[in-house]
Amino acid sequence: MSINNVISRVQINQNWKSYTPIEHETWAKLYNRQIEILNDIACQEFLDGINILNLNDGGIPDFDKINPLLFEKTGWKIIAVEGLVEDEDFFELLANRIFPAGQFIRKPEQFDYISEPDIFHDVFGHVPLLTNPIFADYMEAYGKGGMRAIEFDSLKELARLYWYSVEFGLISQNNQLKIYGAGILSSPLESVYSVKSNEPIRINFDLLRLMKTEYQIDRLQENYFIIQSFQDLFDATLQDFAKIYETLKPMPIHAPKVILPTDNIYQI
Repeated sequence: MSINNVISRVQINQNWKSYTPIEHETWAKLYNRQIEILNDIACQEFLDGINILNLNDGGIPDFDKINPLLFEKTGWKIIAVEGLVEDEDFFELLANRIFPAGQFIRKPEQFDYISEPDIFHDVFGHVPLLTNPIFADYMEAYGKGGMRAIEFDSLKELARLYWYSVEFGLISQNNQLKIYGAGILSSPLESVYSVKSNEPIRINFDLLRLMKTEYQIDRLQENYFIIQSFQDLFDATLQDFAKIYETLKPMPIHAPKVILPTDNIYQI
């Protein structure tokens, strides 16, 4: 599959000048609320990325302005897309260091929750960490691994890795629990809940355990997986996933909020 064909099929014009004052105001309100919440609980790499990309300019970011800054750091760029892209296209884009971001922003009445990823979730939540070289390498490796997952009929297992890392991942830094997953970073409720509540189960990163654990898409997560470093996360993707998929096949699927005897529980 040619990356140019994928881009021509999914990319749309961001058309930054078409955003209304209300839409820019929505971004600013979302941004200010989240930064106040995340200042002490987001990982430092995310906060650094916010500053590198000047996402605090006060309105919806212009991809033409932030792409040169992002490319200079890690060789990644963002393209605007209309909505979710097909798995094969998504993997191909990531494998070529291209992140597809929704072009639209939520309506004021959707301020606290929106089911489909919008530009705030995609750009505020995902893109800052792409300025970090190790995490940027992880995302590329994930994309390259996507086609193998299709070959081995293991998309569900690979999707769980994305969910529990890129979307809802937590990291232990200096003996403190920090957020790096975009689904948490863009949610005011889950941001606090994920690191401070006693309700969810927090399990130290175990690749096989994670890839056989179900997740919920419409509620607060009942469990999280904790990495010790982005290098550990990246190293996990460098294994031979053909062997991993074979190992996973006979293993049972675990429901959220189930503790196994082999689990290494992270204590807050």
